[in-house]
Amino acid sequence: MLMRTDPFRELDRMAQQAFGAVGTPARPAVMPIDAWREEDTFVVELDLPGVTPDSIDLDVERNVLTVRAERRAPSSDTELVAAERPRGVFSRQLFLGDTLDTEHIEADYEHGVLRLRIPVAERAKPRKIEISEGSTSGRQAISA
Repeated sequence: MLMRTDPFRELDRMAQQAFGAVGTPARPAVMPIDAWREEDTFVVELDLPGVTPDSIDLDVERNVLTVRAERRAPSSDTELVAAERPRGVFSRQLFLGDTLDTEHIEADYEHGVLRLRIPVAERAKPRKIEISEGSTSGRQAISA
């Protein structure tokens, strides 16, 4: 299960969206996400329009997935008439529960959307437990 914990980061994210802040490595802009479960897989989509796939970096450390990307500014010899789209560094951390398999995360990027598929760990899936019938195989006989 995905866990969201940091309310201050969420407040900062909303302020950046409202005021159109530009991301820097010290203070990265955020990217909006959608997340849902499809059977034994969690799917997460992150909006990154205008970002090239080679500027996207995914890291998993323990149960924290970090997504970093950069939308570069146009060359310095270009005169911008309007500049409303955020540029710079984008970052998002997802806190993954212990029930997810961080060793088998799949990622693809298409039409400005990064899609992550995170499988549920085998140990967290429901399983049937067999019941044996009257077996004495694990008992020791006591003699008098």
